[in-house]
Amino acid sequence: MITQKMKYALKALLALADEAGKAQPQALTIEEIARRSGTPKRFLEHILLEVRNAGVIASTRGRSGGYSMIKRPADVSISELLRTIDGPIAPLPCLSRRAYQRCEDCTDEASCRIRKVFAEVFWSYLLIIESLTLEDMMRQGSIADQVLGAPEQA
Repeated sequence: MITQKMKYALKALLALADEAGKAQPQALTIEEIARRSGTPKRFLEHILLEVRNAGVIASTRGRSGGYSMIKRPADVSISELLRTIDGPIAPLPCLSRRAYQRCEDCTDEASCRIRKVFAEVFWSYLLIIESLTLEDMMRQGSIADQVLGAPEQA
């Protein structure tokens, strides 16, 4: 499950990516990002700082300053963003690639049935999440629509 912080980050990035796609994009202030993305302004500053430090967006000071995309949406990996904002994404510490830790109560990883079952689920999840980019989220007719069926029209 992703955190609310990650949802705010994604909403903010989608607003910035939409602006970047315009003929004459401009930097957006935190207030404008909050308005466009429907996220609380008080959380955005810290979140945008993390995303900026990850090299996805840039900030400029001054009267016409604000935030803008420096990576193309196709180059913004959702899995990397998840790790940046939420930390390790593995369901068990012994399955994490970057934050591996042996489970304290485990006596034998090789025969751990819990690890084996969650490893299968996690690798399936990784195949999908590591292929997704911000550009995929921007498209109409997403993978979720294909898998879950498009929402019913009222």
